[in-house]
Amino acid sequence: MPGRPRSWLFRVAFAAAALLRPEQRARPLAARPVPRPRSQAPGSLKCFLGALKMELTEVTGVSLKRGSHAVEDNDSVAPAEEAKRQKVLDGCLTTGQDGLEHVSPPGSVHVPGPPAAVSAREGRKNSDVQLEEEEEEEEDGLSEEGEEEEEAESFADMMKHGLTELDVGITKFVSSHQGFSGILKERYSDFVVHEIGKDGQISHLDDLSVPVDEEDPSEDVFTVLTAEEKQRLEELQLFKNKETSVAIEVIEDTKEKRTVIHQAIKSLFPGLETKTEDREGKKYIVAYHAAGKKALANPRKHSWPKSRGSYCHFVLYKENKDTMDAINVLSKYLRVKPNIFSYMGTKDKRAITVQEIAVLKITAQRLAHLNKCLMNFKLGNFSYQKNPLKLGELQGNHFTVVLRNITGTDDQVQQAMNSLKEIGFINYYGMQRFGTTAVPTYQVGRAILQNSWTEVMDLILKPRSGAEKGYLVKCREEWAKTKDPVAALRKLPVKRCVEGQLLRGLSKYGMKNIVSAFGIIPRNNRLMYIHSYQSYVWNNMVSKRIEEYGLKPVPGDLVLKGATATYIDEEDVNNYSIHDVVMPLPGFDVIYPKHKISEAYREMLTADNLDIDNMRHKIRDYSLSGAYRKIIIRPQNVSWEVVAYDDPKIPLFNTDVDNLEGKPPPVFASEGRYRALKMDFSLPPSTYATMAVREVLKVDTSIKKQTQLNTAWLR
Repeated sequence: MPGRPRSWLFRVAFAAAALLRPEQRARPLAARPVPRPRSQAPGSLKCFLGALKMELTEVTGVSLKRGSHAVEDNDSVAPAEEAKRQKVLDGCLTTGQDGLEHVSPPGSVHVPGPPAAVSAREGRKNSDVQLEEEEEEEEDGLSEEGEEEEEAESFADMMKHGLTELDVGITKFVSSHQGFSGILKERYSDFVVHEIGKDGQISHLDDLSVPVDEEDPSEDVFTVLTAEEKQRLEELQLFKNKETSVAIEVIEDTKEKRTVIHQAIKSLFPGLETKTEDREGKKYIVAYHAAGKKALANPRKHSWPKSRGSYCHFVLYKENKDTMDAINVLSKYLRVKPNIFSYMGTKDKRAITVQEIAVLKITAQRLAHLNKCLMNFKLGNFSYQKNPLKLGELQGNHFTVVLRNITGTDDQVQQAMNSLKEIGFINYYGMQRFGTTAVPTYQVGRAILQNSWTEVMDLILKPRSGAEKGYLVKCREEWAKTKDPVAALRKLPVKRCVEGQLLRGLSKYGMKNIVSAFGIIPRNNRLMYIHSYQSYVWNNMVSKRIEEYGLKPVPGDLVLKGATATYIDEEDVNNYSIHDVVMPLPGFDVIYPKHKISEAYREMLTADNLDIDNMRHKIRDYSLSGAYRKIIIRPQNVSWEVVAYDDPKIPLFNTDVDNLEGKPPPVFASEGRYRALKMDFSLPPSTYATMAVREVLKVDTSIKKQTQLNTAWLR
């Protein structure tokens, strides 16, 4: 076995695996064995790995278990190094694993069955990301089992600092049905998101054909250049060497061959121009920069037909990649800047997602060629349009969610889904809005609004408990010891994280100008903190509103008429339902309800040393105008079915790619070892599907609670 990784994170993985060895399990076993592949993590290790970041998890799902008290949810977890974790699992889960499902002793929490093995397609994840990860190894290995158990307990102790739903105001339900257990995102393919466009149509990938365009180059442009020539041209394009041009000899000197080489260079390397030269009786195609460094950011205008729309719109199908990661991969392969892409909304990583993308002056032919190069991506439904896409233009998203190994009866499932369809769920901001370490993002946001910049710096950089990469831990330790941004920055191999950007800013502007240093962080990331604080306030106030007045509109509640909020009067109260009621995110341009909850807003902000009557900040970016958000969301297009299955590895429905490949839909037996609930529903933008699932299952899914429950059960 290789040496132990430096980070405590991976030592815990070894420890958790040891805790689950057969000789250490003093619990009754279920009658039927469930095979578990070596690459899968059982029991508490599954929960532990899920806590590292759902989007980055390859080998495990998040187990959703009912507790005996208030429930929490977590949709997001801290970043982890997938390649290294997989190596740890393969090294420590031995063939002696029994793979049996355990029956919880009386009074304990039911632990759903083990995660299923991932498919071959799911197993080949993120090789491009893994290559960039730092491979760190520890000099000494694990020794005593006692040490391993102590390590595992220390992880549970660390998670005492994690967030629960209670911490961020998520406390209420709207339905009265009895909850049940299930496993969400056991496989990322159990969570599929289809974007709903501005025309109300659900985006599907169902056509891989390329629009016919007489001015498109031939397919030969992708094969005419050798790998060495492409390398030299790329270095020229990106100004990576001192060459001012690259000459390519034309071996078969025909006009057609020269034309193909010209087209290949211009198509594959935007910013380069070409010319033909005679050198000692031989023909050469010479590539050079026509417009200096600006050429790379601004695709050539003269090379694009005037009759064609400037933007190629396409549907992007991706597996286990968030939108920004996907854009970065596409831009890397196309050799263009990411900012020429546009989209209507971002999608999370741990799912299969289908959305529309637009790109400036890249042909459908070039985009379609990526289908031969990229795994876990598919591009199709190409069209040329005059305009790009804009954030927020989408009408929502359609979700297909599979909850595996459910324990609820058919009647329980029917009651839960009917309630979701008819009443809906509380429109809470999900746990991913608040971070997962000991320093929630809303605390940073509150410090920004308070103008407490030293606290902002300390909250972002100070050592913290929780799951973090080893180099971040070392960076924080160096900062705590020296308060030297240059020294701390040296500990970071990846400088693009928020911590690295802030340290870079402090190195540049000094410790007395934290505002400017913080300003180096991209604007969207900075605003994330204050939006998190708004969400934190909103969640708490909605819980108070439901506790105080229930699920009926009352005089003084707010409703929207167009974009304007107005009060419900006593005589109008019967004209509205709870689905019309909105509540404000705090800001200078909103009004507050005319009942007890208005005072609750004021008290909460006053306790945080903020003035509800003056939400303007001296730095304009951090002035909060506020907004309104419906308190109850009723999903549309709700349907469901309970299916029986025996093999936890099989997919339970077809994806768009399966349908394109002509794969028949799965056939289910009338009885099986397991049951799954397959749910379909549509939600408006900025609502959280996991909050809908929470309402159905009535589960406790925060990292902190899941860790406590699993650790208690093991003891």
